[in-house]
Amino acid sequence: MLTTQRRALISARLNRDGEIVAKRLADELQLSEDTIRRDLREMAAEGLLQRVHGGALPLVPALPDFAARQEIAGDVKRRLGRRAAGLVTPGQTIFLDGGTSNAEIARALPREMRLSIITHSPTIAAELERHDADVILIGGRLYKHSMVATGAAAVATIAAIRVDMFFLGVTAIHPVHGFSTGDYEEAAVKRAILAQAAETFVVATAEKFGAASPHHVANVEDIGGLIVPEDMNEDALKPYRDKGVTLLPV
Repeated sequence: MLTTQRRALISARLNRDGEIVAKRLADELQLSEDTIRRDLREMAAEGLLQRVHGGALPLVPALPDFAARQEIAGDVKRRLGRRAAGLVTPGQTIFLDGGTSNAEIARALPREMRLSIITHSPTIAAELERHDADVILIGGRLYKHSMVATGAAAVATIAAIRVDMFFLGVTAIHPVHGFSTGDYEEAAVKRAILAQAAETFVVATAEKFGAASPHHVANVEDIGGLIVPEDMNEDALKPYRDKGVTLLPV
């Protein structure tokens, strides 16, 4: 098989399966694993895929800045945010991660509901100005791309709290590689919050599925529920359902 043919096949498999396992593909094509790995390295260098241990994943598109993301899939995010807010009950302590989807959760929470809301996002905190909830804003180094506090100070503060429910924001979701994001320090903060939460939900729009960002946050089994658009392809959701994740389409 010519190099161009192998590369075309690799691209087609990535589109179909959402991942390439080098050994499996090498066995199928009766080629050496080194040959497949070389193809993957070259394709990664050309920006065609993302190399991971043992194979490759599709590239995650470059994430727009926070202001631009507010305009993406606005109606869908509002619907998902309302569904997520409906999970919250009075008296709880919840943690709202940063991101435009979680901003919709903040907007959807009843203003008169008495609860404690912890966040490391000043934009999320600002959304809660007129709510009766007790709002705790965690500080640290501001990661402006996502408008969240990161760093050792944020992680240390988070280690001293306990929350009933965590709404986690991620940039990519994969059935094998789990939940991930694009920034090293932001991922560390997300992992710290996850460790302190009794229950974790992810509000997920369709474009995040089947890809992986550079920094791992959680395994599929670490998440209690996924709040997803009702028109999501069932084949894309089945791996999460099979691993015991509650799916909440809306």
